[in-house]
Amino acid sequence: MKNKIKMIDLFAGCGGLTDGFMKTGFFDEIAAVDWLKPQVDTLRKRLKTKWNIEHADESVMYFDIQKGEELFLGWENDDTYGTGKGLDFFINKVYGIDLIIGGPPCQAYSIAGRVRDENGMNDDYRNFLFEHYLNVVKRYKPKAFVFENVPGLLSAAPNGKPVKELIKNAFNEIGYDIVDDLKKYALINASEFGVPQNRKRLIILGINKELYPDSQENLKDFYEKILPKYKVKKIKTVKEAIDDLPSLTPLLDEVSHKNKKSHTCSICNVSWHVPRYNNLRDMDTFKTLALDLESGNKVYDSKKISELYAKKVGSHSPIHRYHVLDPNKPSTTIIAHLHKDGNRFIHYDSKQSRTITVREAARLQSFDDDFDFIGTQGNAYQMIGNAVPPELAQKVALAVHDFLCS
Repeated sequence: MKNKIKMIDLFAGCGGLTDGFMKTGFFDEIAAVDWLKPQVDTLRKRLKTKWNIEHADESVMYFDIQKGEELFLGWENDDTYGTGKGLDFFINKVYGIDLIIGGPPCQAYSIAGRVRDENGMNDDYRNFLFEHYLNVVKRYKPKAFVFENVPGLLSAAPNGKPVKELIKNAFNEIGYDIVDDLKKYALINASEFGVPQNRKRLIILGINKELYPDSQENLKDFYEKILPKYKVKKIKTVKEAIDDLPSLTPLLDEVSHKNKKSHTCSICNVSWHVPRYNNLRDMDTFKTLALDLESGNKVYDSKKISELYAKKVGSHSPIHRYHVLDPNKPSTTIIAHLHKDGNRFIHYDSKQSRTITVREAARLQSFDDDFDFIGTQGNAYQMIGNAVPPELAQKVALAVHDFLCS
């Protein structure tokens, strides 16, 4: 396709956002940046094998976006990041770009993160990573940008300064506008766009005010008329997403558990459908809770789950640490904590007595089965939890294409 929309992806992760945009056929990824090696390796492989981008080993840059000058001009013999050509090299080759996509790490904006941190994340450097995103927008002056983040951004106020106001004012100063009422317009649920998961996120479209003088009207038109066209008629459930994958049943013999193997392994044509190790105590808990859901009794509310945790583990927790995925509803939000344990993502089939596999997590995030993840099992869970669901990204990309080409 001629005259594709040229884009770069910042804080690209493993490429959920990129993958959705590429699926439309309307976009060409010129460069991407991330500072985690397994994510970079994963995105490079995806771009080469799926989208035939031969230069991905160079254009997907393993680098820290906070090192601004080197990010633009290139770097040599860095102890961590090696050598890279910099964004200018790739963008000058195509005479500028049209779109920047991405979203800074969200942990510092998340409400859960603020609750866990003794200082409410006020001192977390990630509160201001958007400034580095802004610097890239300022340098390359695209027609628009897509900035994805968690709903907690709406209430985040490190040191008393509301982040949403900092972001709006900062982009205004460099000639870009975002919609005035982010909560009303930009807060969406991925389940409404075909992702089998209740995942609320901010999709912030920013536009160049020189190109769109009536910026607020243009932005409201995007959210009220263009994006809603891509909502699905029927919400997809957990069962519809993962039920066709092979069962992984418990191994209850002592030898298996000594060898850190708790379940049978699958024989199937998709990667990463491999069970993580679950100890006998946890497997018994998973079965109890899944049976409760299967029976329809649902006696295990938050209080009883906390009591069960105290009984099993011998300590109390302020939050209930177990959750069985309801097969007849979208999943709860897939989170990066999955790389530590899957106790809040228990498979609904009591006969399996386990938490979800990487492939099941990937499907609930709407990754295709041919999307491979490079790294350890923990790496894979983490990058899936941090990713933008490709199905949501594709719907946003179609809407952005409509907006830019109207």
